[in-house]
Amino acid sequence: MTKLRLSLACWDYDRTRALADGRVAADGIDLIFNALPVEETFFRMLRHREFDVAEMSLSSYVLSTFRDNPFVAIPIFPSRFFRHSGVYVSGRSGIREPRDLIGKRVGVPEYQLTANVWIRGILADEYGVPVESVEYRTGGEETPGRDEKVALDLPPSIRIAPIGPEQTLSALLASGEIDALYAPRKPSCYGRDGVGRLWEDYPAVERAYFERTRIFPIMHVVAIRRDVYERDRWVATALMKAFKAAQAIAYEDLRVTAASKTMLPWAVAEDERTRALMGDDFWPYGFAANEHVLDVFTRYHHEQGLSPRKREPRELFAPETLETYTI
Repeated sequence: MTKLRLSLACWDYDRTRALADGRVAADGIDLIFNALPVEETFFRMLRHREFDVAEMSLSSYVLSTFRDNPFVAIPIFPSRFFRHSGVYVSGRSGIREPRDLIGKRVGVPEYQLTANVWIRGILADEYGVPVESVEYRTGGEETPGRDEKVALDLPPSIRIAPIGPEQTLSALLASGEIDALYAPRKPSCYGRDGVGRLWEDYPAVERAYFERTRIFPIMHVVAIRRDVYERDRWVATALMKAFKAAQAIAYEDLRVTAASKTMLPWAVAEDERTRALMGDDFWPYGFAANEHVLDVFTRYHHEQGLSPRKREPRELFAPETLETYTI
C-alpha cells in the first residue's frame, strides 16, 4: 500500500524518539522526521511553511489564527515547562521579590514568546505585577539582531522597544542596563556579575503553583500546514495516535528500575515524586485534559495585547481530534 509521505520538524525529545527511529509509525503515513532545534523549526515553518507538520510555539500558533490561518493544530504538546525558573535579575536592580519588577526595564528575546506569555501572566495573576507595569526591551539573548518572528500590533499601554543592533540582552543584564530578563534559555551571564534567578529555589515554587492551579504550562503544539490537512483530513487523527504511542514508550522508559535508561542518578525517585503530585499521566495529551490550561493561556494572550479577542480553546484544534470513539 502506498503511504502518504509527510515531513515533520520536531526536536529530539524522549517522547518523540520512537517516531524518529521508526519504532512507532503513523497510520498510512511515511513520516520524514527532521530533528531540529526549536528556534530553527519555528523560523522555517512560520516564515516559509517548509514542512508538512511541525512543532510550533503555542503563542505563534494562536497569533497565526488571527492572520491568514495557515495551520491547524492537534492537541499534542511536545514541550511543557514551568516558567518561574525563567525570570533572571541583575544584582544592581534591587529586585528581591516579584513586585520589585514594577517600573523596571525587562529584556525579552521576543514579546510574543510562549514562555514570556506565561511568565507575564503568572506575575500578574499570582503576584500583582501588571503586564503594563514594566518597560520591555527586545533583542537577541546571546547574538545581536533578533526580531519578532511575526509582526505585532500591540496596544500603546505596552511599552516596548528594541535594544541596539550590536547589543545582547545577556550583556545588558550583566551590566545592569536592564534590570531583569524573561527568557526560556538561561543567559550566559547567569551566576556572575550579580545575575541570578528571582526564584532560586524554583522547583518548590513551581510545585506549589501546580498544587494551587493544576496548571502545567504548555509551550508547544503540533501544527499541520492547512493545505495538507484540507487535502487529507485523516492525517490529524493518525498523527495524534502516533505521538501518543511514542509518548507511552517514554513513560515506560522512565519507570525501568533494573537498569536506568537515563544518566540521572535519582530519575526513578523523581518520577515517583512527580506522579505523587501530578498523577501517572503527568504530561497529558488530548484536549479534555488540557482545556483548563489552554483557557488560561488564551486569556493571557488576549490580556497582553497579542490576540484581538480571547480564543476559545477548542477553536485551536482540528475537530477530529477533540473526541474519540468508544467501545
